[in-house]
Amino acid sequence: MNEARKGHELSFDDCWDLLSSANVGRLAVIVEGHPEIFPVNFVVERRSIVFRTGAGTKLWGSAKEEPAAFEIDGYEPTTEEAWSVVARGGTALIDSVDEQSAADALGLEPWEPGAKAHYVRLSPKALTGRRFRVNAPDIWKTRLSDQRRASFE
Repeated sequence: MNEARKGHELSFDDCWDLLSSANVGRLAVIVEGHPEIFPVNFVVERRSIVFRTGAGTKLWGSAKEEPAAFEIDGYEPTTEEAWSVVARGGTALIDSVDEQSAADALGLEPWEPGAKAHYVRLSPKALTGRRFRVNAPDIWKTRLSDQRRASFE
């Protein structure tokens, strides 16, 4: 592999900066012995990830004392770089009205219609990230929706 194309690990602060700049991620929890992944909109509050949810599988999976993971990723056409951040840790329900208000003050509001009265905090025990240059697309074979095409069109 070309040395210039190899990725590099992101610093702890870089990971938090990317998390703070995003608003949608994927939550992975264990449900009935197997992993489930849910897209959620979120905010970063006090170096933790906070989201709202309604009653159901996501809430049930988040309320248990099992490890959870959270992931975001992105692509920057101008630099032709992709990145990914993964947080692993425990989740806890937020019952404090003051803590709920702090998250709401950061713009946490559900995207999906319906009651989302439950607030969940994921407190990372591990936070890792990676940034890497992507291979140039083969314009003739790459799907039209591939983000890498933007820098060539």
